[in-house]
Amino acid sequence: MKILCDVHIPYRLVKFLNKNGVEAIHVNRILDKWYTKDSDICRYADENDYVVVTKDIDFRNSYFLNKTPKKLIKINLGNVTNQELIDIFDNYLDLLIEQFEADSCYIEVNKNNLTLINNTFANG
Repeated sequence: MKILCDVHIPYRLVKFLNKNGVEAIHVNRILDKWYTKDSDICRYADENDYVVVTKDIDFRNSYFLNKTPKKLIKINLGNVTNQELIDIFDNYLDLLIEQFEADSCYIEVNKNNLTLINNTFANG
């Protein structure tokens, strides 16, 4: 599993993931950094088989309407500390890795649970 963290996701999560054997990058280190358009992030993620991690509802809408990005983790936690976010990923990392072996997958991270939609989009 490879993860691409969107602009509002902390660098500490990238470091945590890399330390735990998951290839992770932050959008601020690639493309046009924090100026990168959502559509360019989606294209890059799909072309390079990354899971996008974001707080941005626009990515959720794009996943369901445009089928891109193909793999998405939407964070719905409001104001939590970086450590709380890392703890959640630590608790669910094995499950996330397993689920994102699929061609297409969407997971929402909420305070008390995960919502999983594992889809393989039909052609067309």
